[in-house]
Amino acid sequence: MLSILLTYLLFLLIVFLFQQKLIYFPDTYSLAEQQQLAEQANLKPWPSTDDYRGLISKTSQSINKGTVIVFHGNAGSATDRTYYLDALERLGYRVILAEYPGYAARSGALSEQTLVADGIQTAKQALNDFGEPIYLWGESLGGGVVSGIIENGQVPVKGIVLVTPFTSMVDVAQHHYWYFFAKWLIRDKFDNVSNLQNYRGSTAILVAQKDEIIPAKYSLKLFESLRHPKKLWTFKGAGHNTLPLAEGQPWWQEVMQFVSGRSEVSP
Repeated sequence: MLSILLTYLLFLLIVFLFQQKLIYFPDTYSLAEQQQLAEQANLKPWPSTDDYRGLISKTSQSINKGTVIVFHGNAGSATDRTYYLDALERLGYRVILAEYPGYAARSGALSEQTLVADGIQTAKQALNDFGEPIYLWGESLGGGVVSGIIENGQVPVKGIVLVTPFTSMVDVAQHHYWYFFAKWLIRDKFDNVSNLQNYRGSTAILVAQKDEIIPAKYSLKLFESLRHPKKLWTFKGAGHNTLPLAEGQPWWQEVMQFVSGRSEVSP
């Protein structure tokens, strides 16, 4: 019995020490590989090639409604999220696909503190380069980065969009790893409920009804906790990675109309 207990405690220690491996799943490239991938997708590093924070379109667009900064989920890289440009640029928004430290060709530690601090600097750079209004778009884990930027309060943000968000990483970790008492071990808490309590802009939340990664109940609980203007879109039958993301879907326009407070006109 003692040996079983000691083995279990050893597993807990391993989980505690290497928990980033259970949270972050980055694709990593050399800078040359990143540039090649960006070129193939008609993107360019922003604000500069050598010290980039994200990717933007190389094609000149009719941009007159503001800048949307997209913070992607925990897997892959910003290069995988070109569907945001396809959908939002046609509505008149500049799109920055933000990249995290430790992802793609960017160096840095994988932690909540690092990602949020870097996100704040990315938002500041976008504000400096392009001016207001600034919108933040958080996909899954990216919602935690967005809420951290909001809680910090250094950048004026007109509206936010959260795709399959959670109440906190603690809740999600405990749901998946209850047998490891995950809520007591996790360091990166990404407490969206707490971080968004003082926000006064508009928040759109997109929920996948059959989300197997972030159960919809956590997205709905976050929605219910918000005390500022909010609106919910629920996609019936959709899983975490099967949301209808094709450009031209009506919800893109509806979401941006809500968070911007303007009437969007279809192209």
